[in-house]
Amino acid sequence: MTVAFWCVLIALFLPYVCTGVAKFSQGKFGPRQNHDPRGFLSTVDGVAKRADNAQLNSFEVTPAFAAAVIIADIVGNAQPVTLDVLAVLFITSRLLYIICYLADWAMLRSIVWVIGMGLIASFFFVSM
Repeated sequence: MTVAFWCVLIALFLPYVCTGVAKFSQGKFGPRQNHDPRGFLSTVDGVAKRADNAQLNSFEVTPAFAAAVIIADIVGNAQPVTLDVLAVLFITSRLLYIICYLADWAMLRSIVWVIGMGLIASFFFVSM
């Protein structure tokens, strides 16, 4: 199992870290809210709302990252260490993205998002 594949697993779980922050940062989530957690999350604001937004974005980008890693591995033209480094950089960019979202640093968050998307594209370019 390569580092890049482990990074896919990490990427799959990052949205749930954001979900936890969204649900529990305001101290209002409990058994009653668990009957309709999406309804509850639609009522939060502040850092909880930003965490929910980060969660949604993480769910959107993870399939592209996973596909890029898998396709690059199947094509096999790139050195495995290159794919591992790109994957770690992508996970780092996602962690920075989440931090920027929670801190409400909108411009920096957008820059980090672009870097992450560039990293996804780079899996294809290094595999040519």
